[in-house]
Amino acid sequence: MERDTDKSTLVLKDDGSVGTVQIADDVVAMIASLAATEVEGVSAMAGNITNELMSRVGMKTLTKGVKVDIIGSNVRVDLAVTMEYGYNIPATCGQVQNKVKNAIENMTGLNCSDVNIRIAGINIKKDK
Repeated sequence: MERDTDKSTLVLKDDGSVGTVQIADDVVAMIASLAATEVEGVSAMAGNITNELMSRVGMKTLTKGVKVDIIGSNVRVDLAVTMEYGYNIPATCGQVQNKVKNAIENMTGLNCSDVNIRIAGINIKKDK
């Protein structure tokens, strides 16, 4: 029932009598980003230099550090995160993978086949 309309939108439901339901790749990326940052130990999503510069001039995006590939009804997510100092990286990443996978599958009905995580940095809290 799923079909691609272009590379950034997927038709989830195409019922001729009622209409269509489409979901953009950016929506799936936002779901992944929000789910990842809800896990304790994840400081923020990390982006590339372009995303960092754009966020400094006021163009903030919740999808920085997230790459989503949707093929058919399968989703592959690549995340770049900044961790808090002192947290167990493998355990925290396992929690992020489970939370992102569950959020995408529950909210979109798509199958999340891969959640790949790259640790882009460590945030060290400075006590004042």
